[in-house]
Amino acid sequence: MKKIYFTALLFSIVTGFLHAQDDSSTLVRVGDSAPAFTCATIDGKTIDISELNGKIILINFFATWCPPCLAELPELQKDIWEPYSDRSDFVLLIVGREHTQAEVEAFIEKKKFTMPFVPDPNRAIFKLYATQNIPRNVVIGKDGKILFQSMGYSEEEFIKLKELLAKVLD
Repeated sequence: MKKIYFTALLFSIVTGFLHAQDDSSTLVRVGDSAPAFTCATIDGKTIDISELNGKIILINFFATWCPPCLAELPELQKDIWEPYSDRSDFVLLIVGREHTQAEVEAFIEKKKFTMPFVPDPNRAIFKLYATQNIPRNVVIGKDGKILFQSMGYSEEEFIKLKELLAKVLD
């Protein structure tokens, strides 16, 4: 039974990211090594993604003006950040595409988020992964390779993301 469930989950994940895989705005594919970058969170913590091997990393790209992003972010806070924030093998980065430090800080204060946000005013990080379209989620495995990615927000895609994280963080 467990093997059947795993096979069904794997099939669901594979078919779920085909849209993102086929989209010409997506620059990286599942199985690729994740592009390296260094960033600073709004609280001043410097993160070098190349030094995070051995951890599961979820990168979410958003903008404050994007309605699907605004629908997804509270779900990320409640269903992913809150259950996994104390795990030493999990890193979440919410990347504000085209947003300055001040804009991200004001947004967080207004929305009361506690997740780690990263301003990306010139799309320097975003350009490593895609050319357009948000929200985007990218899950990087402990080996530094991309395990999953999604574009846009739907409840179905978000469930796939949660199931994958539950599996790889068990």
